[in-house]
Amino acid sequence: MKSIWFRPVQLEDLEDHHPNTMMEHLDIRLTEIGPDYLRGTMPVDKRTHQPFGLLHGGASLVLAETLGSMASTMVINIDKQFCVGQEINANHLRSVRSGLVTGTARPYYLGKTSHVWGIEICNDKDQLVCVSRLTMAVRDNPQ
Repeated sequence: MKSIWFRPVQLEDLEDHHPNTMMEHLDIRLTEIGPDYLRGTMPVDKRTHQPFGLLHGGASLVLAETLGSMASTMVINIDKQFCVGQEINANHLRSVRSGLVTGTARPYYLGKTSHVWGIEICNDKDQLVCVSRLTMAVRDNPQ
């Protein structure tokens, strides 16, 4: 399968992009770059729990938007364009109390002015926890 990425990217290349961000606070880690997907993990712990001890739906959305946004940026020439989130939605399918969740972002559509990503989040048993769709606006850098 041909890669969708604008230029070859290694996980190490992405590590400098998230100090002092939500990614660092929630310990979101990028774990794999495939030819058409970006994968990452997030712990389910006191930082990501809602009051009943379950994974907070908003934390799932943070993981989904993080993966989709980073993937969208990897598809474009960042010297000429940038991407911003435009819309995100999610269906929460299964609760999680602990462990790691793993998200995988794959594109549904990669256009000139918008990208649409599907993000699936699974628990440690590879059971689907959340499905999300993220729309990214692609804009030209100011000249």
